[in-house]
Amino acid sequence: MTRTDRSIAAAEAHSAHNYHPLPVVVASGEGAWLTDVEGRRFLDMLAGYSALNFGHRNPRLIDAAKAQLDRVTLTSRAFHHDRFAEFCARLAALCGKDMVLPMNTGAEAVETAVKTARKWGYRVKGVPDGRAKIVVAEGNFHGRTTTIVSFSTDPEARADFGPYTPGFEIVPYGDLAALEAAVDEDTVAVLLEPVQGEAGVLVPPPGYLRGVRELTRARNVLFVADEIQSGLGRTGRTFACEHEDVVPDVYVLGKALGGGVVPVSAVVASREVLGVYRPGEHGSTFGGNPLACAVALEVIAMLETGEYQQRATELGDHLHRELGLLTGEGPVTAVRGRGLWAGVDIAPGHGTGREVSQRLMERGVLVKDTHGATIRLAPPLVIGKEDLDWGLDQLRAVLRA
Repeated sequence: MTRTDRSIAAAEAHSAHNYHPLPVVVASGEGAWLTDVEGRRFLDMLAGYSALNFGHRNPRLIDAAKAQLDRVTLTSRAFHHDRFAEFCARLAALCGKDMVLPMNTGAEAVETAVKTARKWGYRVKGVPDGRAKIVVAEGNFHGRTTTIVSFSTDPEARADFGPYTPGFEIVPYGDLAALEAAVDEDTVAVLLEPVQGEAGVLVPPPGYLRGVRELTRARNVLFVADEIQSGLGRTGRTFACEHEDVVPDVYVLGKALGGGVVPVSAVVASREVLGVYRPGEHGSTFGGNPLACAVALEVIAMLETGEYQQRATELGDHLHRELGLLTGEGPVTAVRGRGLWAGVDIAPGHGTGREVSQRLMERGVLVKDTHGATIRLAPPLVIGKEDLDWGLDQLRAVLRA
């Protein structure tokens, strides 16, 4: 057996089979490249579902983490620490908001947003107790907690995990009329991804997000934007909502906020919204810890320059031009996306998304499939154009084989 075979066999023997990874065992990484236990190099075209927007072991982020490791890593929120205030202030400023509620994972942040919207609905809007409703979209992916899968339309994520949490209404993504019909006097929030990532990088119709913003404002409903995958530079803007000049009431952030170093997430909103909390009503032992704040502060500083948003715009334009050429050649039926992010639908007869991903892995490129016939491309924003072109060459070769 190879080292890869042994490692995979050992993992299969002692870990729950809740994932189906590609058969590669990563040992190290730098920038847009990974090296496995056999010494083979791979171009990372997934970037941890956008958690690695700034690449593997980005020197600025690693230096920030190392410096904090020599000071203090965790206090819990039972005490103040000297990185917390600056983190909250800088992240609030980046979002154009007043307050930050830090958590760890994306799912925790979405759960926090759900609790926040309900509490705001009861305390500010005046919805009768127990009747708060949140409208969500078909094809959503907001996490895997029991509450979140209660409003998932993905059978794999939802089946066998009931009974499900009530209080959600699901409407088609991109359908403004259906959304308007679903909003009533008990609705406290509309929770949407500005670009649906897990669904295959689905971009809503032009004007949809602006329409959602106008509708929610008119009906006194919170617009909650889950920018966990789409935010922090991925689409060529700091937030994907900016493509329609929309500012939601609540941002839900994660993944890239921790720079691929530590899990960091947050809900960011106005004082009117997050000011509903009182001590003891919500929290997290690790949320807003000193190490997380140190890394996230460096992420914020990097985003403040605009450099990474510009790279995502320029490289994303190139990516979509090149992928667009494949749609007329047979192996690709559709390409969607925004910025340095694309969903590529594979034509029947050219392999499933999983098969194409495995063939790309054999050629030194790592991507991930979704929904059977789709692969997703989301390379780190630090990828060089030559490396991006090499990865696209491998995709062409696989699809034409």
